[in-house]
Amino acid sequence: MPKMIFISLPVADLDASITFYKALGFTNNPQFTDATAACMVWSEAIKVMLITHEKWRTFTTRPIPPSTSSEVALNVSCDNREAVDAMNAAAGANGGIADINPVQDLGFMYSRDMADPDGHIWGAMWMDPVGIDPVGMDSAATPSGDK
Repeated sequence: MPKMIFISLPVADLDASITFYKALGFTNNPQFTDATAACMVWSEAIKVMLITHEKWRTFTTRPIPPSTSSEVALNVSCDNREAVDAMNAAAGANGGIADINPVQDLGFMYSRDMADPDGHIWGAMWMDPVGIDPVGMDSAATPSGDK
């Protein structure tokens, strides 16, 4: 079996969340979708499981965080800057919040953050592989801070 990542997210309104994620470019896998959960596919290796609050509570007794908190930010790569902009616009037009953080434009990397209808933070990003420093983000310093 290939290595994959399944991201599970509690959602208040499953149908609204499915609509939101489809608008961002995810596809639904009906094999793992029912009235309590939906599998939304980003790529062959990345799937998002949208799980109703009621179903979520069968997995854990920990509280579901309010939509105003942020525990994790999930980022997905896009083919180009235009796709980043389109995903952000789709988020705002389909029940989410576009540009919840300032746009990041580093020239070789471009990203925009959004929130889904339940406040889960997503970043759409594009990176030009030609512009990446092969040594690292800060080639002048080592992890210990020594030069």
